[in-house]
Amino acid sequence: ELRGVSPFAMLQKIARRADLLAAILSLAAVLAAFLVARQVFEGLAHLEDEQAFTWQAQALVRGKVWLPSPELPKSFLWPFVIDHNGKRFGKYPLGWPLLLALGEALDLRIWVNPLLGGLGIWLTYLLGKRTFGPLTGLRAAGLTLSSPFFLMLAGALLSHPLGLALSAGFVLCWLEAFIELPGQASFTPQRRRRAAILAGLALGALALTRPWTAVGVALPCAFHGIFLLLRGESSTRQRLLLLAGLALCLALLHFAWQWAVTGDPRLNPYTLWWPYDQVGFGPGHGPKPEGHTLAKAYQHLRYDLRRGFQDLFGWGRLSWIFLPLGLLAIFSKQKRPAWLARLLLAGPFVSLLLVYLAYWVGNDIFGPRYYYEGLYGLTILSAAGIAWLEERLRWGIGALGRRFAGAAQAEKRFHSVAAHGGRFLLALALLGLVGYNLVSYLPQRLEGLKGLYGISREKLAPFLAEPAQALTPALVIVHPQRKWIEYGALLALESPFLDTPFIFAYSRGAETDAQLATLYPERRV
Repeated sequence: ELRGVSPFAMLQKIARRADLLAAILSLAAVLAAFLVARQVFEGLAHLEDEQAFTWQAQALVRGKVWLPSPELPKSFLWPFVIDHNGKRFGKYPLGWPLLLALGEALDLRIWVNPLLGGLGIWLTYLLGKRTFGPLTGLRAAGLTLSSPFFLMLAGALLSHPLGLALSAGFVLCWLEAFIELPGQASFTPQRRRRAAILAGLALGALALTRPWTAVGVALPCAFHGIFLLLRGESSTRQRLLLLAGLALCLALLHFAWQWAVTGDPRLNPYTLWWPYDQVGFGPGHGPKPEGHTLAKAYQHLRYDLRRGFQDLFGWGRLSWIFLPLGLLAIFSKQKRPAWLARLLLAGPFVSLLLVYLAYWVGNDIFGPRYYYEGLYGLTILSAAGIAWLEERLRWGIGALGRRFAGAAQAEKRFHSVAAHGGRFLLALALLGLVGYNLVSYLPQRLEGLKGLYGISREKLAPFLAEPAQALTPALVIVHPQRKWIEYGALLALESPFLDTPFIFAYSRGAETDAQLATLYPERRV
């Protein structure tokens, strides 16, 4: 069908098939993230956060938000799982554990985040298509798919891929509900109302998953919302109040959960594990006596962005090279509704940078993961910057031809170069950058995450062997030689209900261990 068609006409035909290509990229993202989950992380929880999430998910599968604390609870240590007033529960909000519990129930836990990653790619494409056009949306989806930052977290068991999907869905529905872009079909009042409902549900679900992240994602739209309340039509204000009401109702469930597990709706479970684990500055915020300071916040931000240079696209410091051009593209030849939509698209990443200045914890293992929910802003602006540069190259080569060959000759001799030469050179440079990432940076980055903290299937194999299984049911008392994670590496074989063939206890001394053994007379020790 495309035989004899010029490259530019070919791109136009491809644009008409952009949705199909974006769907293919989304499926590719699911498969790529699944390979990372299986080959790199082996479907296991490595970070303490992941271990707490899996504990909560396994409890929720059996209908429990909390469990009675076991006797001698310190012997059955689970990271970030709290014992308080006779109750045992995870410190994290229930949004992500509920979805992870669905994967546990279907024995498909390893697929949950890869599927969310594919959804994140699709929503990135839709955002790029709506604000810059289908080709920019496709480029953004492709850049996201190749991003080490995206793939690492889409293969792990953390909550960020769900946060990314909810954040992108919220912004997309906000744009549909409140901004009518020039050159695009107008939406009916009913569709705008549905979009407002979906935006409210997405923001409320994000508040139940990552509350502080929800604040950062909502902040740019909140400023726009204030303007709409003051200057918008009555129908616009009604949609806005509907959205805010739905988001608030869902967010209030977070306090209902805190009341259910702690007995106090205002008591943050984070502070029951570490009393200083709270947002803010000064003493009591962070483990140091002086607390969290602006200087420390600035240090964390510098480190996060430096690591982000590398992990965003795997191009080293060149990962950010197209972002300034993308900022120029925001205002390029567009009326106010278009550049406002583009600013709201980029806003969540900037807002997340600002709100997380107030949190004392830095990012390290998986890169600047607290900003992951704004990733689509970076990839779409980078894709828009590529398009902006491509257009300028076409114009520059054409102008050069007119200057040295005369206007008449330039029309004949340099038009083809102007139309295709600059695009070809830029595509070649991009191919080199992406190829470097796929061949060099990404494999090395992922290889460095294998067996993270010493957790691997190899450590579990002795317990799954037939001689060990013959000893079950068993209570295994673990004496770590160097770090507690030597014990934590075995928790994948244990359920929160302590009813698995093996249960593992952290040694607390000979007297406590002997007392523990008497509590489980039906188990070998």
